[in-house]
Amino acid sequence: MVGERLYDFRKDAGLTQEALVKILNTTKHAISKYECEQAEPPDTMKILIAKHFHVSVDYLLGLTDTPAPYSTKPLLPLPENFPLEARAELQEFIRYLKYKYKI
Repeated sequence: MVGERLYDFRKDAGLTQEALVKILNTTKHAISKYECEQAEPPDTMKILIAKHFHVSVDYLLGLTDTPAPYSTKPLLPLPENFPLEARAELQEFIRYLKYKYKI
């Protein structure tokens, strides 16, 4: 799955294997083996690939069909002057809702 997705990313971006070699600081032989599923990239390489192509590692591995990386932004932005006590209460309420709806 990693090799197939890597090949698709590279082609969609209009990159040659040589260009990707420079971006990922690896060898053409390694890229070729990854794309042909003859070798599995190390975890550090998977992270570099995912970051470069702006996808999650889960997508790269085929664990999800959603390519977008996980967002670290809060769903609802809080005002900057929101008191710490209010933030704590909000977190507690979220825990309650997760428990109530079994999520």
